Amino acid sequence: MQNFQGVGVSPGRIVGLVRQMPKPVSEPPSGERLAADASPEDAVARLKAAAQTVHDELKRRADTATGDGKAVLEATALMAKDTMLLKSATKLINAGSSPERAIWEAGASVSEMLHNLGGYMAERATDVLDVRARIVAELRGVPAPGIPSSDTPFILVAEDLAPADTATLDPSKVLALVTSGGGPQSHTAIIARSLGLPAVVAAHGVDDIADGTEVYVDGAAGSVALDPSPEHRASATAWAETSATLASFDGNGTTADGHLVPLLANVGGAKDAVAAAGLGAQGVGLFRTEFCFLERDTEPSVDEQAAAYKAVFDAFPGKKVVLRTLDAGADKPLPFLTDATEPNPALGVRGYRTDFTTPGVLERQLQAIAQAASESEADVWVMAPMISTAAEAGRFASLCAAAGLQTPGVMVEVPSAALTAASVLREVSFASLGTNDLTQYAMAADRQLGPLAELNTPWQPAVLRLVQLTVEGSVQEGHNKPIGVCGEAAADPALAVVLAGLGVSTLSMTARSLAAVGTVLKTVTLEQAQELARLALSAPSAAEAREWVRAKLPVLEELGL
Repeated sequence: MQNFQGVGVSPGRIVGLVRQMPKPVSEPPSGERLAADASPEDAVARLKAAAQTVHDELKRRADTATGDGKAVLEATALMAKDTMLLKSATKLINAGSSPERAIWEAGASVSEMLHNLGGYMAERATDVLDVRARIVAELRGVPAPGIPSSDTPFILVAEDLAPADTATLDPSKVLALVTSGGGPQSHTAIIARSLGLPAVVAAHGVDDIADGTEVYVDGAAGSVALDPSPEHRASATAWAETSATLASFDGNGTTADGHLVPLLANVGGAKDAVAAAGLGAQGVGLFRTEFCFLERDTEPSVDEQAAAYKAVFDAFPGKKVVLRTLDAGADKPLPFLTDATEPNPALGVRGYRTDFTTPGVLERQLQAIAQAASESEADVWVMAPMISTAAEAGRFASLCAAAGLQTPGVMVEVPSAALTAASVLREVSFASLGTNDLTQYAMAADRQLGPLAELNTPWQPAVLRLVQLTVEGSVQEGHNKPIGVCGEAAADPALAVVLAGLGVSTLSMTARSLAAVGTVLKTVTLEQAQELARLALSAPSAAEAREWVRAKLPVLEELGL
């Protein structure tokens, strides 16, 4: 029996057959010419046949898909037969290019033209690039890029998943996710949690597992085993039975002795908010507003933004909704706001800092938030990302006051904000710990890199100490201002107990994690949570902190968490 060890990012115990994600299609060599024995007419015929095959396959998958995935597949299928694309490629073939190189160059030209047109047409630019890769794969006789199609459920193994890949990820077909790359805060990890799929990331060597191999995946332990044993099969069966008890949250986050720890949801738009409300979330602890701005060349209007925000607020009448102002920069560049040429964008002009270089965008967003809040029954709180100093916190609070917003706060992601929490919190009403960025900045470890996954975990005692310092800062001088956690750390039931023991007021997570966290919290008293927090802080490493705490929480093993 061969085992692979990675980082567990979403719990679950599954036995299933592996399907490997096809490797990305490589660019045909520049200047690649027609084979000596091939005529342009034959090459054009091959190209058209490949395009037809790609169209038919995408259309077949669209017919069985639903929602956003269906729309993406239908649009991409149409692009496979786009006359402009095929005519451009035909001209290049007639000039001597190979069909692979011709469709690659034609795709680049058409994509750039659509992007420059803006609006709806610009949104189709990425469809062209997807189609050209699929046509090249068909011409080469290799698997198409993207999530493999299958009539039976499977365990997906990949180097990592791009955001676009998830549009066609069907949770009824994908049993679990395993990647050789990525980290605990990578896109794959976040998607797995949001879909409720067991997942292991940074599992070196899994790329070599052959398609069709039966494996056992433990998403809590971070392990993958070939040739599952009878014990593995029994664990998977037990998980299937007990996971039903973790399917619903009763809307009451509390410890065994009645200490309240409200459990909130992280959402990215109205659809997420409605789903979170249906799963019992006690409010929203992180409303990411980037969805209004991404993939746009111009800033959305105040009215446009207000309508989008109100749709989220309306899902939680009378409940708290904590909205994060635009967190652009780093991995979320915006052409009208950020500088894509920055040498180190993660440490550059991002989040609140964009107001230094492009003033006005933040104030108009606050105006839109205030407008939406005035038309809604939600209790709206607003926080700024990437706050580093008390002066920045004070200025943000004044901007909120000018817009008529009553409850300003800050994200604690930069270690300096945690270290000076007392003075930062003097300026605002609350703080929320973004543990994803706080961890990568505290440990100087890019959260997307698989080789740094061991460093990039919020179980690091240094990160837990920064959480503790933030809470201590809130009670100094009688502040007693609420401190929440809205990073992915809150979705880990064992870590949620530690955070509650450190004095965190609320926990916000992907809505699918609410039931598991709520179930585990109810098994400990506040005093026991505080003891576990002290234990984690005393550990010499993240691995030992996690191991020591989990050993004191037998319910985790019982529930497969």
